[in-house]
Amino acid sequence: MSLNRKALVQQQNPKVTGYDPDSFLTVGNGNFAFTVDCTGLQTILHDREGKTPLCTMANWGLHCYPGKETAHYELLRLKQYQAGTRTVGYMSDSSGQEALFNDLRVNPHRFNLARIGLCSADGITRDDLSDAVQELDLYSATIRSSFTFKGELVQVTTCCDPEVDQINVQVKSPRLKDRKLALLIAFPYASHLISGSDYTKDDAHQSRVESISEKACTVIHTLDATTYALSLGSEEAFAVEHPEKHSYVIYPEGDVLTLCIRFSEGEQHVQIRGYDASVRANAERWESFWEDGACIDFSQSSDSRAKELQRRMMLSRYLLAIQCSGNTPPPETGLTCNSWYGKFHLEMHLLHAAHFCMFGQGSLFERSLSYYLSILPSATKRAEQQGYRGARWPKMTDPSGNDSPSSIGTLLIWQQPHPIFYASLLAKTNPHSDFLKAWKPIIDATLTFMADYVRWDEGRKAYVLGPPVIPVQENHDPETTLNPSFELSYFHWAFSEGIRLYREMGGEPDPKWIQVKEHLSPLPVGDGRYLAQENCSDTYGTYAFDHPSQLFNLSLFGIQGIDPAIMEASLEGVLKHWKLEELWGWDFPLMAMCAARLGRRELALDLLLADSPKNTYTPNGHNAQLPKADLPLYLPGNGSLLLALALMAGGWEGSVGPAPGFPEEGWVVQSEGLKRFW
Repeated sequence: MSLNRKALVQQQNPKVTGYDPDSFLTVGNGNFAFTVDCTGLQTILHDREGKTPLCTMANWGLHCYPGKETAHYELLRLKQYQAGTRTVGYMSDSSGQEALFNDLRVNPHRFNLARIGLCSADGITRDDLSDAVQELDLYSATIRSSFTFKGELVQVTTCCDPEVDQINVQVKSPRLKDRKLALLIAFPYASHLISGSDYTKDDAHQSRVESISEKACTVIHTLDATTYALSLGSEEAFAVEHPEKHSYVIYPEGDVLTLCIRFSEGEQHVQIRGYDASVRANAERWESFWEDGACIDFSQSSDSRAKELQRRMMLSRYLLAIQCSGNTPPPETGLTCNSWYGKFHLEMHLLHAAHFCMFGQGSLFERSLSYYLSILPSATKRAEQQGYRGARWPKMTDPSGNDSPSSIGTLLIWQQPHPIFYASLLAKTNPHSDFLKAWKPIIDATLTFMADYVRWDEGRKAYVLGPPVIPVQENHDPETTLNPSFELSYFHWAFSEGIRLYREMGGEPDPKWIQVKEHLSPLPVGDGRYLAQENCSDTYGTYAFDHPSQLFNLSLFGIQGIDPAIMEASLEGVLKHWKLEELWGWDFPLMAMCAARLGRRELALDLLLADSPKNTYTPNGHNAQLPKADLPLYLPGNGSLLLALALMAGGWEGSVGPAPGFPEEGWVVQSEGLKRFW
């Protein structure tokens, strides 16, 4: 009997009964997102630290401060490191060049395109709203809000077009007709900070009405070298007033205002999709998303935690679809607000979006994979500048593919094998994908760099990783880090899998790839447990905080090269000695995957739902990284949760029975469409 997808999804609809920044809801399409308060719009701004701001963001919505449009990397002094017989320069030291270092990190930054909310002549505060009731229908990605304002009911419907950067809004209230209520569109100046907005610099940017008619209006907004248009179309006639320099107030003639608001780069007028057509397309797109992808049902389970796990799963599916299925890898807070200036971290791309393949929707992942093809020339140039062959993928980057200076990021290497992981995922979950045909040069360039990056140790008769290198667990000195466990295991796996895939694509592997694969160092072990890295005998003491990455190679790559007894001892060591409150949101699901593969089903569930500050899931489904004020949401946590559920419910190579990662007692797990992990 097939699952009732619609009922399962709608049971988890977020419901809001007041103004709460932990409950702000978002609509989006992967490339564009609009976050609202309990009014269904961006009516009440707040400055509460650690709470989600209200933003309108797009993948293309990037800005550079004046004079910073050109990135002057050639002026940056590199810190030189000894890598065997090589000397390699990295952008890792800001000393004496702080301004340039910071400019290259901060620019370009994502920004808030506009605030779109309700307004009145007397202003609107939280205290002016009563009887607020709001619900996000996950199945149609539509927010319906109602509240009382000055004694009158206000109803707002909000959704996003599935294909273009357009929101659709309908407001109903008697207060519209008597002009006691109106729609406000306000343009801030850009900021690299969390809100992406600066409302204090009116003279630093320009807004102008480009065209206007009875039912349409286009406003052009220019911030330094960035220009974009907001095009507005209505079902009803309206008037526009311009009370402040960057504010526009929309007054309808009646008590209904039905608007389509589309954003676009540049000044060129773009076609607005009509309200009915856009709303219908949105509903069809989301019905397809929920019905065509995989689904897991815990509703028949007696374990009291099942309901919360179902909630986290459904909301994570929704949030990652609207935030992480776009044309570029997503930032860690997606298109909700700025983290790391709105740049994205390529090591996190796997955790953001790889789950789409496991849930049978690899096409949503493929949308962002084209990015690697576009930046291959710059990745090749980066490797060449450092004295290596092949292509070295950046860490903290933007659509251009430039890397960002960092005392840590530039020395990370665990993003390098990711393209092999992605190709393997697609080959296993969607073997007929046309996208794979274009991936051969990516595999070639990725493995070529990896083979040149490792260093031959004559005394060991083996290849070693580092120094210099900073591992996943970033609290290690790059100049003394040798053979970090996760990276070493990932290189082992990636060479084996990459060579196999390359042959299947008709290529002849470079003999160096095979040589490195056959002679990589074994994983470092001390006292019967895997070490974080070879020179860290105190892994389970002084270094027992941050990501316990020595567990994650089993989680993601399977048993290849792993001694189960040593891994189980390592897991026990982490549980006994690690500062679990300092783990990040994605650590808990990956630890759960490790436990599940070791047959520790109860422990896997305990880890997945561990009571820890950074494993907090707010009412809107976001994984808040408490007490960090700058990360009220953290999408890698949501994505890794879905990876863990795919493995635990769908199984892996060699697993036995249905839902092999869940305890048999208290859990009834029904699933459809999941792809099996290796």
